[in-house]
Amino acid sequence: MRDALLIALFAFLGATTAGVLGAGVLLLIRRRSLTAHMAVVAAVAVAAMLAGTLAVARAMFLSPHDLSVVTTVVAMAAVVSLVTALLLGRWVVARSRELALAARSFGDGGDFAAPDGPAAAEFAALSRELEATSVRLAESRDRERALESSRRELVAWISHDLRTPLAGLRAMAEALEDGVAADPDRYLRQIRTEVERLNEMVGDLFELSRIHAGALSLSPARMSVYDLVGDALAGADPLAREHGVRLVGDGVEPVPVEVDGREMSRVLGNLLVNAIRRTPADGTVAVSARRAGKGVVLSVTDGCGGIPEEDLPRVFDTGWRGSDARTPPAGAGLGLAIVRGIVEAHRGRADVRNVDGGCRFEVTLPVAG
Repeated sequence: MRDALLIALFAFLGATTAGVLGAGVLLLIRRRSLTAHMAVVAAVAVAAMLAGTLAVARAMFLSPHDLSVVTTVVAMAAVVSLVTALLLGRWVVARSRELALAARSFGDGGDFAAPDGPAAAEFAALSRELEATSVRLAESRDRERALESSRRELVAWISHDLRTPLAGLRAMAEALEDGVAADPDRYLRQIRTEVERLNEMVGDLFELSRIHAGALSLSPARMSVYDLVGDALAGADPLAREHGVRLVGDGVEPVPVEVDGREMSRVLGNLLVNAIRRTPADGTVAVSARRAGKGVVLSVTDGCGGIPEEDLPRVFDTGWRGSDARTPPAGAGLGLAIVRGIVEAHRGRADVRNVDGGCRFEVTLPVAG
């Protein structure tokens, strides 16, 4: 038993010496190729075995012949191990370069295609992750292009919508200043109307910028959908009377929700104003609220005649205003974008679909716990 412990001790000391030296070499070549690292690891394994063997041989006073036999066996094992490590290292490096080239292709705007040929489990997992990343990156590029397109359209429309009232305000101000206005009171009322329109437009832009910047601060409170819809209908009633549109809010269930009352009032107000302006005189705008699973669905149905199917996915995009026939005289196409931003900030969802004679905007919110 004592001899066995001594043998184990001498073998451990010899192997440890080789291991420490190998760790030092690995530290020195840590920036070199993976092939060199694998060769050092194989050499350390063989050197550790040889060092342990030599230490035990000297301690046990083996004959020179036996020692030469053991050394020769270890040397042959070292050659085979080094060759195997070099071959494996070259294969790993080649596979890594193939993956790097494939990854560079989708980084430059292309799609990732995994290299052909067999691969280790780790390389296969890495290829799958790179492929999934390539798909997400392509989707991100598409979203970025759509956002950039909508920004360009928004800038063009905002420039036009601002230029028209500003030109009118300038003309009316010059007329009042020169004393050539036939009806100064009418001019003043018109100036006030245009200023309010510009103020609403600037307010929408500010709200949209807060939404896009993630700076929309909510103060949620528990309230009933019935009260929320009632307040929105009362606020939109004067505009509905002016356009000769009937407001109907009979199918509203008193479902509790936890929302920011001010922001959700803006959502319903935007939907109602949008529906009233697009519904012809003597038409009807209906508002309903119903529980659906763990959420509540608020819907506003108008009589606009429907939206082309190809335009439905763009309805909530920034600056979208549809065809000329559906473009109202006021607004810059920001209302529905603000609706979606506020609803998503409440962990909800905004949708639109065509119904008989018009379209229905639906806002889905989680029910208060």
